[in-house]
Amino acid sequence: MENLNKKETIDILNKIMQYELSGVVRYTHYALMVTGRDRLSLTQFFKEQANESLLHAQQAGELVTGLDGHPSVEISIIEESNKHDSIDLLNESASHEQKAVSLYKELVEVVDGKSIYLEEYGREMIKAEEIHSIEIQKMLKDYST
Repeated sequence: MENLNKKETIDILNKIMQYELSGVVRYTHYALMVTGRDRLSLTQFFKEQANESLLHAQQAGELVTGLDGHPSVEISIIEESNKHDSIDLLNESASHEQKAVSLYKELVEVVDGKSIYLEEYGREMIKAEEIHSIEIQKMLKDYST
């Protein structure tokens, strides 16, 4: 990890961890709020997203401690829109996933050429988040008029 700015890398990983932990809360809330014809499938989807967000937060935290950093105990701010129709929850999810992609891209930029492991980790996470975005966009097609 030649020339790696550990402080900057740890700071970004902590932001990722905070954001992923907010995803746990966000997606758990969404799973509880879904009503209507798609309740069963969307509730399951949101629960899976919450579990995956927790896993992603734990992975980022492991990297923080691996770099001799201290994992954050905070989460990112979660805006409550009080809109709980399925389309609103899916649109908010899409926005959440896009922000996650931007955080992982920020990590890749900082570690590019300095740590293959961290670079590949960031790229794999971008891939996972982009796949989620595609799935959400497919689900949203049912709600387009």
